[in-house]
Amino acid sequence: MLYGVAMSKIKYVPKKFGFATLYVIEKANEILEEYEEQGFDLTLRQLYYQFVARDLISNNHREYKKLGAIINDARLAGLVDWAHIVDRTRNVRSLSHWESPSEIIASCASQFRYDLWVDQKNRIEVWVEKDALIGIIERVCKELDVPYFSCRGYVSQSEIHDAATKRLIPYERNSQDTHIIHLGDHDPSGVDMSRDISDRLELFGSSASVHRIALNMSQVDKYGPPPNPTKFTDTRAKNYIEQYGEDSWELDALEPRVIDALIRDKITSLTNFKTMEKAIRRQSNARKELQKVSSHWDDVTSYVAGL
Repeated sequence: MLYGVAMSKIKYVPKKFGFATLYVIEKANEILEEYEEQGFDLTLRQLYYQFVARDLISNNHREYKKLGAIINDARLAGLVDWAHIVDRTRNVRSLSHWESPSEIIASCASQFRYDLWVDQKNRIEVWVEKDALIGIIERVCKELDVPYFSCRGYVSQSEIHDAATKRLIPYERNSQDTHIIHLGDHDPSGVDMSRDISDRLELFGSSASVHRIALNMSQVDKYGPPPNPTKFTDTRAKNYIEQYGEDSWELDALEPRVIDALIRDKITSLTNFKTMEKAIRRQSNARKELQKVSSHWDDVTSYVAGL
């Protein structure tokens, strides 16, 4: 996300652009800045779908590659902000560091969490088909303290087994109802993935309810995402075409705010907010205690030294 990230347009390579290309860059910046104001960044594919939805380009692979080349050149030329477009599938991992013990205590204070769902009737996880969309779902999931997961297509057998036996079944034994909120493409495999998740969780002994909240035909009708031809090579294409026709649609084509709202609404419907408010107050009090320790670190170290 963009919170706390410095915006940057840096010219690394001088380039000259024609009027048509400059128009594309101008429209790209308008879209990117619109979403930045909402707190979202976009992948290149999400930006492409915004161009298609606004009738700025056609929906085909050639136009996607062309837009990608223009955006790449524009970023190098300092015309598009580097922070506005992200690659959510490739990220460096590193260890955290602090300048003093008091600093880590302060960090702990802001990060300290109780399990806000321990006294709730329901346990919820959000699963999304594509890794590229994890940045869209993480804001609402973190805000509401709900685990989230990128399936990367059909969920692996190991992950389904672990989800059932290590997380969901223990909750169910503790008399909590478990729920998987699933989001995927509306194509032969994407639609089937929701069924597959439900069947395999049941196979491993979980009674979790699977809620497919996107992408559904009601949302295709409402928001009009651009269609793609269904892949006839998909073994599930025949049944899909009989039910939905020859078009398919990608989840990426929905606006981030729409995906956020769909998840938020579903989680809200499964939440007891009076119980949640009590848990949040308890957590806030604990964070204040930790903050006091950080603020009075010299007194703490003096006390410890005297033991």
